[in-house]
Formats: sequence, structure tokens, C-alpha cells
Amino acid sequence: MHCTTRISPTTSLNRCSPASRLAVGLLVCLSGLVGGGCAGYRFGSQTLYNPNIRTIHVPIVRNDSWRHDINTQLTEALVKAIEQHTPYKVVGNPNADSTLECRITSTQKRTLTETDTDEQRVVEGMTNVILTWTDRQGNLLFTNRFLPEGELAYRFTATNDFVPEGGQSFSTAQHRAMERMAEQIVQHMELRW
Repeated sequence: MHCTTRISPTTSLNRCSPASRLAVGLLVCLSGLVGGGCAGYRFGSQTLYNPNIRTIHVPIVRNDSWRHDINTQLTEALVKAIEQHTPYKVVGNPNADSTLECRITSTQKRTLTETDTDEQRVVEGMTNVILTWTDRQGNLLFTNRFLPEGELAYRFTATNDFVPEGGQSFSTAQHRAMERMAEQIVQHMELRW
């Protein structure tokens, strides 16, 4: 350092060159980082999620509806959405930091509009899911959703419209609905502001 005076706690850095002041400033910052001065600070998307959770176990979704394979579609969509949009890692170990358990309670299909000959023109599908997200101690982790008193599971609903006349199928529409439902569930994993 090229200072005109010796630096002591009572001496100011005004007499030092700009390069010397920069070096001292960097040393102070580095000593704060090494000492843990910023250890509790989080930034970016990390602030949106629970810092105590790193891993999530997502068992295969239970299916109480008449549509087969919809549970595997939702399970795959959930795993993909969690991995893409959160800092959490999905693991196969039931001893993970948290567990997300889902159950499809019902799927329904109804005609919204018909042709003059009573053929379906637009059909709506609806899937209802209940789920719980708990940590190892059994504490509920969703904070962005209201849970009625005495309830332990949250309810989500996904709807999908499709036009059979246009060549669309219920299976394709259902798959898109499961992807949207998974994204909706993952959005509710964020911490409350």
C-alpha cells in the first residue's frame, strides 16, 4: 500500500491512494464473508422458498377416479415442475426433508356446447386433487393457501376444454391440464410475503 501515513483504527483512509482504499475495502468485505457476516442472506428466487427444505419425496399420486394413468401423468408433471421452478430436489427417499402426497378424488367430463344433431362440440374435463405437503415432523408447509379449520389437505382443481370436432382428444387435454395443475401446485410452494 502506498499511504502517506500508517493506517490505524484512528487514522482515516483519506490520505491513501484510491487503489489502497479499494484494497482495504476488499479485505474488509472478504473478512465479513469468511466470518459469516452474510451467511443468512438469500437473494433471487431463493427468497421465495423455505430455506429449511432441500429435498422433496413425491410418491406416486393415488387415483380414486375412473381415468387410469392420470395419476402417473400428474406425478411426472409435479416432479418436472418442482425440478424446473424451485430450488428443491425431488428424491425417491421417504426420509427427505419434506413429502408431497396427492390423491385424485374425481374426474368429470361434461358437454358445454352441442351441434344441432346432439354431437359434442366443446367438452370440459375437470379433475379434483387433494394434497398435503409436510416436513419430517409432520408440519404443514403450504403457507400461500387458506386451510379451513380441522383440514389437513389442500384442494386443487384443473379444468380442460377440448373440441372433438377439431380433432382434439380428451387424453391430450387431460395431459395439458395435469401440467397446469402441477404448475399451480408448485406456485403455492412459495413462502408467504
